[in-house]
Amino acid sequence: MSSELRVPPVGESITEVQVGEWLKNEGDPVRQDEPVVAIESEKATLELPAPAAGRLRSILKPRGATARVGEVIGILDTGTDSAASPEAPPPTSSAPAKQAGSGSESESAAGQGAPPRSEPPTVMPAARRVLAEAGIEPAAVEGTGPGGRITKEDAQRARTAQEGARPAGASTPTPDAPVAVASSTPKPAAVASASPVSAEDRLDETVPMSPLRRTVARRLVEAQSTMALLTTFNEIDMSSVSALRKRFQEAFTQRHGVKLGFMSFFVKAVIEALKDTPQLNAEVRDQSIVYHHYYDIGVAIGGGKGLVVPVLRNAERLGFAEIEKTIADFGARARDGRLKPEELQGGTFTLSNGGIYGSLLSTPIVNPPQSGILGMHAIQDRPVAVDGQVVIRPMMYVALTYDHRIVDGREAVTFLKRIKDILETPARLLLEA
Repeated sequence: MSSELRVPPVGESITEVQVGEWLKNEGDPVRQDEPVVAIESEKATLELPAPAAGRLRSILKPRGATARVGEVIGILDTGTDSAASPEAPPPTSSAPAKQAGSGSESESAAGQGAPPRSEPPTVMPAARRVLAEAGIEPAAVEGTGPGGRITKEDAQRARTAQEGARPAGASTPTPDAPVAVASSTPKPAAVASASPVSAEDRLDETVPMSPLRRTVARRLVEAQSTMALLTTFNEIDMSSVSALRKRFQEAFTQRHGVKLGFMSFFVKAVIEALKDTPQLNAEVRDQSIVYHHYYDIGVAIGGGKGLVVPVLRNAERLGFAEIEKTIADFGARARDGRLKPEELQGGTFTLSNGGIYGSLLSTPIVNPPQSGILGMHAIQDRPVAVDGQVVIRPMMYVALTYDHRIVDGREAVTFLKRIKDILETPARLLLEA
């Protein structure tokens, strides 16, 4: 019997996906519900599980190929014979190699006396180039990637081992290569640094853009071309928030199982500022302005596949602990590509924290159709004037990029000033709740 692996529906209006990494090779046993292949859409990455136990008979769509929703991308054999226990280890090549007895272990490692494999190994593109340049057959390399794939690191180790096995002083001649002449006089450093650059140090690798990266690119260009974007800046003294976190961190962590971070303070402050400046919680729709009376705050996260913006729904109803737990969960699942498409949809305003990467100042781009995004940056000790004296304070630059079609400069400055006032006196969050 056989079973088809079909591309499942992955979200509203999405008709095509890109086939990601195959987690199993052809002939590999699989258990029921075990992930077989990763599917990448423009909003998220998900793993396609096996509908039944068996073996992967054939891969119809390789990694990087485009497939439509409902299209068959692989075939499983699910008969009694094929559904062998996947826990039984496949036969290794060491036993046949010993029976052959026609070469030394070094010859076998070099691929000269190794028996043929039942299947050619899967070689990643970068690894294939390294092996081709070194003249090494893929069958002679042991892959350490998923499913025995040969990675670039595997190929480089094989090339290093081959070069180390050459006699001292031996080198691979190349046409018109200069002949090295032994000399007892050391060369000047300037001459030594002018050694020719080998071709393997100037390699290019072309990979297709993932659906997620294409969507990010399209939306950023769309924002630049359809909105009147403007950015205004301010700076915040983070002393009070930092002291508050330090004072209550241990108790907060013990009670809620998550650390008290800066993001929850900013989410709360942004919501209060949006209540005073509703234009930044609105969007342009045709010839109208739609004002949202709820606060779905997007949090930009750098995932494994690129920038994603999961959304905190009705963030005005969440407490500090709920915000921190949800953001931590988003971050963990974004790195693994396990965010759900519906978690990335919507949002009325966005927060982007470039400070975790060390950014001191930047101008974020609005996430359409929203009308504003707040950029947070690194906290640095800087000299500031307080009550006529120069003191050192932990300061953060913040940047608000907004759609000038519906947000005027007055509203933008008022919004940033409101956030500054709240965070420099965080007790306001309790008094004004």
